[in-house]
Amino acid sequence: MSTYVFNPQTKLFYRPLEAALRWCNLLHHESEILKAAWSQPDSFTDLFFQWPGLQATVEKIDDAVRNGDLRYGCLGISVPMGTYVEPYQLTIRHFDLLSWMRVFYPNQRPSFLFGPGRDTLETKSLGTLLALQADRDVLLRELKTLQRHHQNILVDLQSIGVERDDLKAMVKTHGHPSERSELTYQNIIGVLLNLFLEHSPAGNPLSVFNSQSAIVDAIIARYGEIPGLSKRTLDEKFAAANRSIKKSK
Repeated sequence: MSTYVFNPQTKLFYRPLEAALRWCNLLHHESEILKAAWSQPDSFTDLFFQWPGLQATVEKIDDAVRNGDLRYGCLGISVPMGTYVEPYQLTIRHFDLLSWMRVFYPNQRPSFLFGPGRDTLETKSLGTLLALQADRDVLLRELKTLQRHHQNILVDLQSIGVERDDLKAMVKTHGHPSERSELTYQNIIGVLLNLFLEHSPAGNPLSVFNSQSAIVDAIIARYGEIPGLSKRTLDEKFAAANRSIKKSK
């Protein structure tokens, strides 16, 4: 009877950079690499010039995602191929990465996916097992928190849709809104936009959206079939709302 050996390099899912640094045997530099990448995302080549293979490996993974060869998800939850996901939220499940590697890179067997070689196998102590289980439990709790937060954002977006329907009915009943009413609606939209993109006093984002473009993409993805919610219209309305807020300050 074979004994299952836990691999401390393994995670339930990985961001492309997390997978790439493991593939390149740079796990000992993980905190250094991730901290630099998150703080200066546009300076990848300059930051990691001493590891030229790292960028090439990230590009391999990104290319596989873009071309539909590698399944991906959002914060650990799989999404249909072709679905837009913000780069910092894009993740790849361990199983999907392993399956892709077997097909496209059969001669490579990085230890974080395939485990250590037979000559390096060791029986892990009970303390190591419990530590890994604790890490897994923390990760699952964080994932559930993100899922609840995401659900709250969807509820907010649905509320915006209800308010829009109410305004549409008002226009049909009373004609076009007055200039004062139009200003009020623009201010409401502008305040909601700013709220989605602001941070708490502790520095935590108040929503999963990091840009106005991400909000537009989310609305189109969920309510794109509703007349009047094209990207062009949303961009115009949001721009007008932002200008209105600036004038009111």
